[in-house]
Amino acid sequence: MTSIEQRRTAGSGPLTERYDEALAFAAAHHRAQLRKGSQVPYLSHLLSVSALVLEHGGSESQAIAGLLHDAVEDAPDGEGPVVLTEIGERFGADVAAIVAVCSDNPNVPGAKPPWAERKQAYVASLATEPVEALLVTACDKIHNGSRIAADVATYGPDFWTTFGPTREQLLWYYGAVSAAIDARLPGTPVAAALARVVADLRSA
Repeated sequence: MTSIEQRRTAGSGPLTERYDEALAFAAAHHRAQLRKGSQVPYLSHLLSVSALVLEHGGSESQAIAGLLHDAVEDAPDGEGPVVLTEIGERFGADVAAIVAVCSDNPNVPGAKPPWAERKQAYVASLATEPVEALLVTACDKIHNGSRIAADVATYGPDFWTTFGPTREQLLWYYGAVSAAIDARLPGTPVAAALARVVADLRSA
């Protein structure tokens, strides 16, 4: 069991103006986006992921990556590398490296690989990616998965049709990410939280 002393020293400490700048960047970059099947601003997801990162003891760089983790994928077609370069220049190479890990589609010019191919490659990559990025990945899946489970409970099984992939494909993906996180971060609260979300999804 983790000691209470570790709790007292966990966390980023006070956030700096770099976080403020990243928050403004995320708000501007995703301003027109909405959560799938709703009128909820997409920024709600980014704020939630960043908050989860901080609550699980992440650093400021990890929390900033939480705000920006979808910026590459959601850039205009083919402009992912441009956005990633800007993130590195404005917020540091450490943030850019985490965002790159979180982007299963680097959004380069040309056709995007099919969903299943991208997700299989992404899951496989988690076995070797830096642990700093895995916390952000886990928090991303915790928030998305928990919202899916809550929406299915509220709106019924037809909510699964909101997504391109099927319910079975999504359950595979979340379960595979959870297993990869548990293998790399065994016994951690974030791995346990993600496992609980996957269990909720399977029963939804």
